[in-house]
Amino acid sequence: MLSSTKNNPLYFCRISVEYKRLLFYQIGWKEMNIIELINKRRIFGIISHPDAGKTTLTEKLLLHGGAIRQAGTVRARKNAKFAKSDWMEIEKQRGISVTSSVMQFEYDDKVISIMDTPGHNDFGEDTYRILTSVDSAVMVIDAAKGIEVQTKKLFQVCSMRGIPIFTFINKLDREAMDPLESMQELEDVLGLPSVAVTWPIGCGKEFEGIYDRQRNVVSLFKKKELINLYDQGVSSSKLEGKISPSNLTNLRNAMELLDGAGNVFDIELVRQGKLSPVFFGSALADFGVTEFLKHFLVMSPPPSSRKTTTGEVHPTDDVFTGFIFKIQANMDPNHRDRLAFLRICSGTFVRGMNITLSRTGRQMKLSQSTHLMANERETVDTAYAGDVIGIYDSGNFQIGDTLTNGRDIVFFEPLPTFPPELFSRVSPKNSLKGKNFQKGVEQLAQEGAIQVYRNEYNEVVLGAVGVLQFEVFEYRLVNEYNTDIRMENIEFTVARWVKTDDPKSLKRYQNSRCMLVFDHYERPVLLFTNQYALRSFQDRYEDVELVEALDVVDELE
Repeated sequence: MLSSTKNNPLYFCRISVEYKRLLFYQIGWKEMNIIELINKRRIFGIISHPDAGKTTLTEKLLLHGGAIRQAGTVRARKNAKFAKSDWMEIEKQRGISVTSSVMQFEYDDKVISIMDTPGHNDFGEDTYRILTSVDSAVMVIDAAKGIEVQTKKLFQVCSMRGIPIFTFINKLDREAMDPLESMQELEDVLGLPSVAVTWPIGCGKEFEGIYDRQRNVVSLFKKKELINLYDQGVSSSKLEGKISPSNLTNLRNAMELLDGAGNVFDIELVRQGKLSPVFFGSALADFGVTEFLKHFLVMSPPPSSRKTTTGEVHPTDDVFTGFIFKIQANMDPNHRDRLAFLRICSGTFVRGMNITLSRTGRQMKLSQSTHLMANERETVDTAYAGDVIGIYDSGNFQIGDTLTNGRDIVFFEPLPTFPPELFSRVSPKNSLKGKNFQKGVEQLAQEGAIQVYRNEYNEVVLGAVGVLQFEVFEYRLVNEYNTDIRMENIEFTVARWVKTDDPKSLKRYQNSRCMLVFDHYERPVLLFTNQYALRSFQDRYEDVELVEALDVVDELE
């Protein structure tokens, strides 16, 4: 018989085996716990044409998640009740979103990060960067107007990246297109097959509710009543007397058509971005939003693998990795600080951890980190793949930077630059404000709020996609940096980067139709008055290698 005393050498063997078994279970539990935490994460962007109701929908989602107590709208100026995600003063004044916002909250055992993006085309570059950080997207469509120009552009960005798209057709409490036409438009205009998860019962003054096809439940709009139809579906007699005869007939006919000829719901196609679940409702009236949110959390994908320049990073990898997709200065006017928005792609973030900035190879400690609710913060000590956190930045980070605590340097796919089409020469009205002016220009350039160039005389030239970017730039210089500026539009519309080892040699090409400037990274750029001037230059100087904006990273770095 074996002795259980510590003097027996086999005692330690037995303890060692038992310890290893216990350790195995602990490690296994820890791995399972990490996987469970990751699978709870949902990070998505909301995209739309301006005024389709994107920010209002964001507000209602935050309200349901308990993140705010009262929803504002982008139009509510008289009583100073503003949209939570529109935190900039200029957004409150003008009733539009001019910068993306990140908001995180918990709902139904999920940790949700919402990216509210600017709908205006002038801020498409900011929206594009946001879409590189999400795992899915919600496309908001005005039920009366259908698919509009900006919606189409943003859809194409999502489609290129294979991002799953969920469609919310909004404003059903107003006069609207036939819902079958709205569904058909998704396929005709966007080439996106769709499947209705909820269905409207009437619209405008005749709007009476929403039918949830998967749960077989009708939610009445004005009566605030739920009718469970069970297996009978819309043929149930329970609906008679609850909704008007015409709406009931239309509902039954539509369901017969969709059940017989519509697309079949397939979760794999949804998560591959090849099938869009469609929901109907009114964000302003907060109707149909709860149904959408509950279905979305079940259907949308958890954090997935991210491509690097050499392979892929998986969310369950032990090594911590993440990338900076946005930088925002002066979110807190009292402190004039700067935050870098970090999407965590793998591993676990722990406040105070040491990481390597891949671009420079520099090691640094991440001691100040926050969860975000628009411009409000809360210190975060631990975060996981699928989380977005804010890191205080003293000027170390750039948009697109990769951070890791692994031995091997990792680079995620670079973020492209949008080609500017409008240019303006800018300077401070008061030369004594030159230091403030330079600081403001530098900060806003690092944010990516506008593209900044300098000519050979060190004059600042701004490049923008739309006029509104210039207006926001001027507003922020005045209000955040106390600097009045003068802006002079210059007649150039096309920018091309130049691949050369001798930038100074490019001065000889300057004339009234071509200007040499240098971008924020000191790379030479030639500005042309129009496409004709560009073609003439290319014909005359075939040996000069020009690079378009979207190919800058691949070609020049």
